[in-house]
Amino acid sequence: MDYQEIFQIVFWGNTVEQYLYALLLFLLTFSVLKFFAGFALSKLEIIAQKTKTDIDDMLVSAVMKIRWPLYFSLALYVSTNILALHGLVQKVVWYLLIILLTFEGIRFLQSIVEYGAEKAVSNKKDKATVEIISSIIRILLWAIAVILILANLGYNVSSLIAGLGIGGIAIALAIQNILKDIFTAFSIYLDKPFQIGDFIAVGDISGTVKKIGLKSTRIESLSGEEIIISNNTLTSSKIHNYKKMKKRRIAFTLGLAYETKTTSLKQIPKIAKEIFAKIKLTELSRIHFKEFGDFSLNFEVVYFVDSNEYDKYMDIQQKVNLAFKSAFEKKGIEFAYPTQTVFVRKTE
Repeated sequence: MDYQEIFQIVFWGNTVEQYLYALLLFLLTFSVLKFFAGFALSKLEIIAQKTKTDIDDMLVSAVMKIRWPLYFSLALYVSTNILALHGLVQKVVWYLLIILLTFEGIRFLQSIVEYGAEKAVSNKKDKATVEIISSIIRILLWAIAVILILANLGYNVSSLIAGLGIGGIAIALAIQNILKDIFTAFSIYLDKPFQIGDFIAVGDISGTVKKIGLKSTRIESLSGEEIIISNNTLTSSKIHNYKKMKKRRIAFTLGLAYETKTTSLKQIPKIAKEIFAKIKLTELSRIHFKEFGDFSLNFEVVYFVDSNEYDKYMDIQQKVNLAFKSAFEKKGIEFAYPTQTVFVRKTE
């Protein structure tokens, strides 16, 4: 038997020669695709980096993310088209190609949408906005991908949805809270009650916002631990956003001893004005002899700090406290502390 006869031997409806042609076509197609993915795209990447716009960089980067299984599937589909295969085998090859094409196509579109979302945000440092938009669009894209795959596999999507019946209601109830958190995240994006980096307080929880996700927000407390709060809980609670505060108002009380003379008490407002005049970023609002306390004569001091930073406020408050202590020592004015005076009546 010569090689011509061997080439004409039939296996599963195709000759050996046809199988060899199919193999060569597969290797050629796969090699061309891999060459394009490797050499050609790397050259395009170098060219894109030299241009002023970054759109071409994004497009090349998105194409370079396509994985080898898609090239394998494309080569397999092209090469098997010249063979007479069983209907089931042809369907498997076709379905594999459809699934991988849809998967990589959605990933490519996702890269484009994320790029557009970043460009659309006015404040490029607002990472939370980009993350929320990207997450919502990612969910929508993958939902569309599932529908496209089912439709190409021959399923009637409308009938499937209609046939869910009670099961569909159960699923809807199960994902109700998830959807609520997603829409809440979208409302956070639109309303912007807080952003990443803001110092907020919610109830007895306070800290710096580190990440705003679709379902929850992560806050780093002053003591360092990470606190995770659902977006629904956040938006339904009273939020104090200290980052948006332009001026911080501080009120505190100076308690002076009852033995302090009236002439010394009258000097307190003047002393306060001199102190705040020397401390930067402060503005004295008022100082008044407020009340006779249980063991002290109380002056209420109110001033403003031109900063929303907590550390800056504490540094200034420390300077204020030390300045009052130093000034009172020079004037001989004493601070009060809890005391009790006992009067003993002498009887004859």
